[in-house]
Amino acid sequence: MKRIVWNRLDAAAHDACLARPGAGDWKEVEHAVRRVFDQVRADGDTALRALTRRFDGVELARFLVGAEEIAAAEQMVAPSLRAALEQARDRLLTWHRAGMTTEFEVETAPGVRCGRLVRPIQRVGLYVPAGTAPLPSTALMLGVPALLAGCAEVVLCTPPRVDGTADPAVLMAAGLCGITRIFKLGGAQAIAAMAFGTGTVPRCDKLFGPGNRYVTAAKQLAAMTAGGPAIDMPAGPSEVLVIADAGAVPAFVASDLLSQAEHGPDSQVILLTDSPELIEAVSAEVQRQLASLPREGIAQRALEYARLVLVDDLDEAFGISNRYAPEHLILALREPRAWLGKVASAGSVFLGDHAPESLGDYCSGTNHVLPTNGAARAWSGVGVASFQTSISVQEVNRDGLAAIGPCAVEIARAEGLEAHAQSVLRRLEAAS
Repeated sequence: MKRIVWNRLDAAAHDACLARPGAGDWKEVEHAVRRVFDQVRADGDTALRALTRRFDGVELARFLVGAEEIAAAEQMVAPSLRAALEQARDRLLTWHRAGMTTEFEVETAPGVRCGRLVRPIQRVGLYVPAGTAPLPSTALMLGVPALLAGCAEVVLCTPPRVDGTADPAVLMAAGLCGITRIFKLGGAQAIAAMAFGTGTVPRCDKLFGPGNRYVTAAKQLAAMTAGGPAIDMPAGPSEVLVIADAGAVPAFVASDLLSQAEHGPDSQVILLTDSPELIEAVSAEVQRQLASLPREGIAQRALEYARLVLVDDLDEAFGISNRYAPEHLILALREPRAWLGKVASAGSVFLGDHAPESLGDYCSGTNHVLPTNGAARAWSGVGVASFQTSISVQEVNRDGLAAIGPCAVEIARAEGLEAHAQSVLRRLEAAS
């Protein structure tokens, strides 16, 4: 972990301090993903089998999870975990329902009514990672809003385990959201399969879900392909930024940093504080807690990119945070809600000492599929609206045409589009 005094750095050093891990490897990642895409588009399921054998070390006769494997998963998941997944799903349903987009209609002029229709995206593809750890929580985070949106077809891909089966908890979480079309596919090849379709995997209209750099690059490249799918957002390696004052509990802050560091070696954790004493205490706590973690090796590698930053005051901390635009922002402050107005760019915010980011990962009710790598400056986390389209509607009667037609004619002629103007004028003349 690097300790940094922000105001001793120049502009270039500020940029370096906030640089994400692996930011310079994009060309290499893109090249690898393009090769995978070319294989899948050319050879379909045959390519998927070869790539699964190469990257996952598994030879699969079929990718679709059968009813017998789903039934077996039910017996393998502990009742306590099933209960926890059900509770998490119910909180997600509560939160997502409250924020659903609604249809409306309004009269914008006499005789002119404009409205909005909301329709589900017909076929969506969900990616649930299972690289160094299976993520049944992600199946809930994607499955719940898809369920509420009413998508006609939901396809889910998740990497196979070494024995060729899917993780039972992922299967159960998917089942709690009514998802039964599940494929044992991971990485860029799963994204390619859902983006372009194969003999087995259907082509999807929009792709969702987090993943490593290769998955993130695959989603972005698929979206840039002519006729390719839409995507939810850039959602890559996890990150957390903590803004803490002198009253923060060092053990809590250290555990928050480690909870993200253990996600993967390319995760990033940052602490911003105006207390040099807190930096010392948190640094010691991180080392103490790290030694007891089962994923110590992974967390240790991620901590190579960690930053403990001393700032002059909390206002400066919020300026740095908004510049970084973290996926997760924890406000370990004495009056955290009073500072909420300072937050301009973040995926999800956690207020106070008793709101660890882990609750948002699993069961508070908010969604953990969030923008990373600075995308929170312009992107939002997944919600029901992510699985829907909004369609505008306008109805105009004779009085409405008379009221707003001249306005359209004036603007059309200003733009040099006489056919536009005539389409209005002919109706005005017919109505007179």
